[in-house]
Amino acid sequence: MSQMPGGGLVEHVTCLGCGCSCDDIAVAVHDGRIAEARGACALGSSWFGDGRVPQIARARGSTATVEAALDAAAALLDQARRALVFLGIDISCETQRAAVEIADTLHAVVDGMSSSTVADAVLAAQRRGRVSATLGEIRNRADCIVFWGTDPAARYPRYASRYAPEPAGLFVPAGRRSRRVVSVDVDDARGPADADMRIRLRASEELDAIAGLRAVLAGRPFGVERIEGALGDLARTLTAAHYVAIVYDAEPGALPPQPGRAESLTALGQELNAVTRASVTPLRAGGNRVGAESVLTWQAGYPMTVDYSRGVPRFRPDDGPRALVAAGAVDAVLVVGRPLGMPFAVDGLRSIAIGPAASDTSCEVTIDTGVAGIHEGGTAFRMDDVPLPLRAPMPGPPIAAQVVRALAQRIAARRARRS
Repeated sequence: MSQMPGGGLVEHVTCLGCGCSCDDIAVAVHDGRIAEARGACALGSSWFGDGRVPQIARARGSTATVEAALDAAAALLDQARRALVFLGIDISCETQRAAVEIADTLHAVVDGMSSSTVADAVLAAQRRGRVSATLGEIRNRADCIVFWGTDPAARYPRYASRYAPEPAGLFVPAGRRSRRVVSVDVDDARGPADADMRIRLRASEELDAIAGLRAVLAGRPFGVERIEGALGDLARTLTAAHYVAIVYDAEPGALPPQPGRAESLTALGQELNAVTRASVTPLRAGGNRVGAESVLTWQAGYPMTVDYSRGVPRFRPDDGPRALVAAGAVDAVLVVGRPLGMPFAVDGLRSIAIGPAASDTSCEVTIDTGVAGIHEGGTAFRMDDVPLPLRAPMPGPPIAAQVVRALAQRIAARRARRS
């Protein structure tokens, strides 16, 4: 049943509460608020909330119309010496594309959350490649799941029930009984409690253990007695499987930061593909942060930290937003999307915020918009790079994509008048 005036039930809504992006949620709307998100986990229910968000536009401390706020924002950005466009996590790909257009016009730097959270994994993919698979492929084919220092239940509550190891798949018809679950615990970062096999590692020996496992798979001695026996058992388990899925959490969290982990696990997956089928899947947090990487790659050729200052896109992975702001390299910031979790502060900068609850910030110009997937449709990417349609179960503030496109047009018009 579709949404009805005053309320109703909207089915097949996509939840962006975590990277699972579950698209089987039924949202009940009554009296202008979300009354229930059926099928959502606790994390998803919290993300949907009651659907109510502010609907305010401000310019230089005073309430304004959206049109007046857009004019003020265009003037501020047009006068900037060097601007930074930051992509928040809860906007659609359509909004992200419009924001990249603004960065291109302004010869600005454009970036999102990835450079401050998963840069190691992104750069590892560029150096080493990827051993990727969709979550649907893992659900249907993987008969051995290796959870490397992570239990998805903590931050991705429906991963186990929707993808692995619980659901039945095309080649694993008995679901959990058709799969062997391996937990590799790294210090206190532990995998599922019901794992069939458990390997314990200290964080200091993690990369050596991955290298040792690769050596065992290649038939070469490793020489670290404390873990060599366990690695041999694990190698036999992996090579006996028809399809191995190695799952780790790429986001900052319980798994201790370890430069090189992503590249080492990718190399392990490549080694396994010489004898069986394997994939390496990084878990990603909520919102449309994977969409930001995809849109930037599509529009500029690079997934993060793109610099348009020379009129063409350049990749500057060592010059993320935090470093640029700390060095005083930018004098104006456009934040598109919810500003929560930004790796820098806007204090002392000429700043504009366009997105959900933008009016809660201290930015000079703010325009509240709806939340992608709650008040706005469009497209978002799941953690496995699969694009999903967003269905808006209820109306809300102005649509972010339309507001950002209007700002892009105003900036372009100001520059055209000067040329």
